[in-house]
Amino acid sequence: MNARFVTSDVSLMGAVDWDRTLFDALIPLPEGTTYNAYLVRGSEKTVLVDAVDPVKLDVLMAQLDAVDHLDYLVAQHAEQDHSGSIPAVLARYPEAVVVTNAKAKELLQELLDIPADRFRIVADGETLSLGDKTLRFIYLPWVHWPETMGTYLEEEHILFSCDFFGSHRAQSGIFAEKDLVMLGAKRYYAEIMMPFRGFILKNLDKLAGLQIDMICPSHGPVYKDPTYIMDAYRDWAGSPPHNKVVIPFISMHGSTLKMVDHLTASLADRGVEVERFDLTTSDIGSIAMSLVDAATIVIGTPAVLTGPHPKTIEIAYLAGVLRPKTQFVSIIGSYGWGQRIVDVLGGLIAPLKAEVLTPVLAKGDPRAADMEAIDVLAETIVAKHREAGLQ
Repeated sequence: MNARFVTSDVSLMGAVDWDRTLFDALIPLPEGTTYNAYLVRGSEKTVLVDAVDPVKLDVLMAQLDAVDHLDYLVAQHAEQDHSGSIPAVLARYPEAVVVTNAKAKELLQELLDIPADRFRIVADGETLSLGDKTLRFIYLPWVHWPETMGTYLEEEHILFSCDFFGSHRAQSGIFAEKDLVMLGAKRYYAEIMMPFRGFILKNLDKLAGLQIDMICPSHGPVYKDPTYIMDAYRDWAGSPPHNKVVIPFISMHGSTLKMVDHLTASLADRGVEVERFDLTTSDIGSIAMSLVDAATIVIGTPAVLTGPHPKTIEIAYLAGVLRPKTQFVSIIGSYGWGQRIVDVLGGLIAPLKAEVLTPVLAKGDPRAADMEAIDVLAETIVAKHREAGLQ
């Protein structure tokens, strides 16, 4: 696509990647993605905010054919899907200076070998004049790397937010439509931002003093009305979890499935929302999104040799890394001749710092006593949610 005007002096550059299906060789992209860069023209200076993933360098270079001179390239984040094309842009514009913070400079030099004399380091809150326009740089650490910053165009009240408030969504239009973007935005938050909930809230507080009329993220569409995405982030990061149980599970011979079915029904009968994911078919993005507001996780697994099924090991590790607001965890499943299910999964989910509710493990096909234990687990979950005020 050609560059498109966000305002009369701000253009959306970069590329729409309609066909990409996996990010970081890990994250499914059901709606594709974009790599957004923004060109800001002042009366005296011209600046490019961020670059693109090198796989779409040709698109950015074609868009830059209309730009004779570039004074600055603002590097808000050193990860290569934003920075990987910077060396090519600098080669095209030998006069351009990379504007960034000290930590980002260190990373950019290590990752991309950008010469030290091409940098201008800015402090938190420092401004840069483009003539009739002013850029203010705002440190936004840990959304989701330590060096990330945003750029605020003071005269037009536009925040270039980098990964903050992003979404993996390919679309032909510039601006976000709430009903279309929010699912992808929540998925993006869950997969990338959720481990840094405390920093999210601090950075939201930092932005609260600004008049922000538009948010231009580095992935996904532009928010003309930024209020709803900022409110959503505050809710996802700071509000109590919901009266909800997430059950990621796998069943080899049907025994664990019977236990999952019984727990699902037992919780539903007691007024608890249940979201369950068969790990043979579910993608990790859908599970991560469900974990954003889940009060309890119950992992269902059979034993493979003496340990849990490898796919449940993966999901337990994921939960421990993403660190959602979950307050309670448990394990159900079936085994044959021996098992270390609880030992293995318990260590992986320990970073959640959630209360572990008594697991239910059946030897072989679950019997009446095992199903009664499942009902006890459901009653315990209901009581715990009630005590936490989650009803």
